[in-house]
Amino acid sequence: MSLLRVSGLGKSFGGVKAVDGIDFELNAGELLALIGPNGAGKSTTFNMVNGQLRADVGSIRFNGTELVGLKPREIWRLGVGRTFQIAQTFSSLTVVENVQMALISADRKLFSMWRPAASHKRAEALELLAQVGMAGQADRPCSVLAYGDVKRVELAIALANDPKLLLMDEPTAGMAPKERNELMALTKELVVQRNMAVLFTEHSMDVVFAYADRMIVLARGRLIAEGKPNEIRDHPKVQEVYFGSGKTFEKDKMALKVAT
Repeated sequence: MSLLRVSGLGKSFGGVKAVDGIDFELNAGELLALIGPNGAGKSTTFNMVNGQLRADVGSIRFNGTELVGLKPREIWRLGVGRTFQIAQTFSSLTVVENVQMALISADRKLFSMWRPAASHKRAEALELLAQVGMAGQADRPCSVLAYGDVKRVELAIALANDPKLLLMDEPTAGMAPKERNELMALTKELVVQRNMAVLFTEHSMDVVFAYADRMIVLARGRLIAEGKPNEIRDHPKVQEVYFGSGKTFEKDKMALKVAT
């Protein structure tokens, strides 16, 4: 059975159908890229899965549980992690303290005074940081980190509740090419190690075609293509609505061939 099953999902804003009856599935151990041009409905779809928006119609079932109607924190407690386009960390705290805060929240002890937070699950926090290559900077303030390292810390935070599904919204936004590839290679490694599923949106096509196992493409709120990267690269409808025509199309098409 699929870990995530989306059926007939729809959302309108006024008279505009931002998402119009889409269906897709995601299995454990798989990276699924959600792409499309601006206004395609990617963010709306992503935020409905996360619970930030409520679907007007359709179903989102995660591990057999219906997510429509649940709040983001309730969905998080079911085993769904998330990273954001702009990294969400506490800049005044150290790297390890950021991860400890997430572990405290996962244990539902965020407001408990049962013992000092500084000592809570430090070993577990350091282990998560080691998984993302940040254990050596554990005691540095997040405010002094390079942006690529902040994204790694955010990934460790997202892993604090041991998610079965990780949602990544533009994970490589603002990163240099080398950093982008390092972060996604790390994510793919974690997917294999943890048998975790990842749904991610991304504008950098080199990242998408290099690391996604499958891709779904939206345009004007509808799903227009689904398949493996090589199938999507050569899909005529995708080329028409996503990449356009002329010089821009030829440039993007060449980039996709290099990436694959």
